[in-house]
Amino acid sequence: RNKQFNELNNTYGLIEYSLHDFVRPIQKHFKNNIDSFTAQKIATRCFGAFQKLMFHIADKVHFKKYGEMNSIEGKSNKTGIRFKDDKLVWNGLEINIIIKKIDTYAQKAIQDRVKYCRIVRKMIRGKYKYYVQLVMEGIPPVKTDKETGELKRNIGLGNLGIDIGTRTIAISSKNDVKLLPLCPEVENIQKNKNILQRKLDRQRRSNNLNNYNENRTIKCGLKLIWIKSNKYIKTQNKLRDIQRKQASIRKQSHEKLANFIISLGDRILVETMQFAGLQKRSKETTINTKTGKFNKRKRFGKSLANKAPSMLIEIINRKLKYYGMEILKINTQKVKASQYSHFTGEYNNKELKDRWNKDIQIQRDCYSAFLIMNVENDLKLINRELCNKTYDSFKTLHDVEINRLKEMKIRGINLISSMGI
Repeated sequence: RNKQFNELNNTYGLIEYSLHDFVRPIQKHFKNNIDSFTAQKIATRCFGAFQKLMFHIADKVHFKKYGEMNSIEGKSNKTGIRFKDDKLVWNGLEINIIIKKIDTYAQKAIQDRVKYCRIVRKMIRGKYKYYVQLVMEGIPPVKTDKETGELKRNIGLGNLGIDIGTRTIAISSKNDVKLLPLCPEVENIQKNKNILQRKLDRQRRSNNLNNYNENRTIKCGLKLIWIKSNKYIKTQNKLRDIQRKQASIRKQSHEKLANFIISLGDRILVETMQFAGLQKRSKETTINTKTGKFNKRKRFGKSLANKAPSMLIEIINRKLKYYGMEILKINTQKVKASQYSHFTGEYNNKELKDRWNKDIQIQRDCYSAFLIMNVENDLKLINRELCNKTYDSFKTLHDVEINRLKEMKIRGINLISSMGI
């Protein structure tokens, strides 16, 4: 089957190199600004988007609008965009790169061979700033403490189970048990976003009255020209800026948590989660039997957008690869950690609202992480004997963590309701 698909793709030009040939005459018109290798890399990005459509990963291809393309990259550090002698060299331009002398991490990192360069444009506080990203060969240097010289990031030993949700994460290892909120530094900016989006809509309407029907809907079947006023652009930049800050804080928080998780164990197990499915609205409209009102079709879209649990898993996996390992994903349908009891060896269905295993007084997510930690090497079954062997230690660490959370609640710190504290 694969052979036949490849023959069809070659026949109809649905391969990456066909797009390279397609982009060649276009690049000649812009040769003073874009070299051939950079144009080919842009074509490769286009093919990547089209390939997702071919494999049914995406529903359609989205084209870049004017002003939305914020990065370009080369194919190697020999021609086109390249980094040489602490300078960006490209099409006759030589621009000095600012690397802080006190940044020992950056100074160590640039000692490795540069594979290729990427120029990234970011809108920060209403102004464009340009960065050079260097894709290096090898693994990143490990950060050290400036005062003691000790390594900041060490990898632990032993099994570690993760039960990750839309807003929380439960961690279980032989040395520690934790129930933590995902990126607590991230504030919910949805209210600010809604205010700015309504403001943008008002400004857009006042600048483009001819583009709307009498019932305030946009005219269809016509090629509309949209006018953007200076105030509209300022509001757009404000919205863009708070989203940029949110993304930066979220990534930094995930990086710290990933370092902590790796320090607890080297065999890290996690359930396979279909986060994309949780983002979608429910297809069926249901009615609440008690109130008679329609239930909301919204699911976990906003929580996933704010907390990005899938990003955390990818960061952990990336960091493990520096040590020649990777995160192990267990089969959720076969393991059923949230339903299993290692005391009886039976599976019992539980409702989402039940946050505790009342018979043993164990928080549900922590217990799931404990069971995931003790999965067999085939990643399909829970090792009941290993669970019995490590349970007493887990119970002690679990009670310490629950007491910590209860003390936080007494001090007036708001905890996420799904923790069940």
